[in-house]
Amino acid sequence: MDGVIPLNKEIGQTSSDYVYKLRKVLHTRKIGHTGTLDPLVDGVLPICVGQATKLVNTLTGSPKEYEGEITLGRSTTTEDCEGDTVEEKKLSQPIAVEDLNQVFQQMTGDITQIPPMFSAVRVNGKKLYEYARAGIEVERPERTIHIYDFHILGEPVFDEATGYQTIRFHVKCSKGTYVRTLAVEFGRMLDLPAFMSQLTRVKSAGFAIGETFTIGQIETMLDQNDLSFLKSIDDVLKDVPAHELTDEEWEVRVFHGGFLDLPIADKTKLLRVMRSGTTKALYKYDKVRDMWIPDLMLLNNK
Repeated sequence: MDGVIPLNKEIGQTSSDYVYKLRKVLHTRKIGHTGTLDPLVDGVLPICVGQATKLVNTLTGSPKEYEGEITLGRSTTTEDCEGDTVEEKKLSQPIAVEDLNQVFQQMTGDITQIPPMFSAVRVNGKKLYEYARAGIEVERPERTIHIYDFHILGEPVFDEATGYQTIRFHVKCSKGTYVRTLAVEFGRMLDLPAFMSQLTRVKSAGFAIGETFTIGQIETMLDQNDLSFLKSIDDVLKDVPAHELTDEEWEVRVFHGGFLDLPIADKTKLLRVMRSGTTKALYKYDKVRDMWIPDLMLLNNK
């Protein structure tokens, strides 16, 4: 069994929980997910099975899209609704949509983030959330992320009783982006405490949320010998530029992990090399050698 399952993760479960469940359901240990989702976050979680586990790093590195909610007027220890209140600053009136849109626009492109203390980033061999639970604050490494798109969804809601304003948003971002930290930074630019009050991943590794399957659906389909929830490696990589190999390129070079000299115009992207319409490897361009060199071998893909 080789391929990728576009799983619909539910709130309350960890990404690792689903890997454990699917190992039992599919009777295989060769399973890996393509990017952790916090227990409070639901949505698209691609799961790689069998030979497709080689794609984990490639798929994890692709941009992801989320829809969620920022609440202005309160900040928390965890930057989401699960944490304790750190600061509260009630709004006397809602922030105008024009001002909100301006902040969204300012937060696109390359930006620097500091991972939250309640995260799985490792510092000196320990995960940050382990320090946080022990009440220890440590220096966290900055990282540069890229925000492709960040915009408002619908009309913001202002609650006069609480003094909070909630804003629905959509964001497309690079690997390593902490969306709850984006919510905090959004509030900071308005001089207001803020936290991420809800989040759903709506697209990852080319899969939209409408294409996903719940664990219950997968179990039912397995009982009916229906494996259509498992997407082939070729289907997953369908948007990667492709080159059909000649007999010589396949037998003499690719099969043995050799380099390729190809007249491909766009050398900035990975290249999918194929044999009889089936992906056999991913190659990348090497400027020094002026050749295409192996990035990931998938020789047993059928």
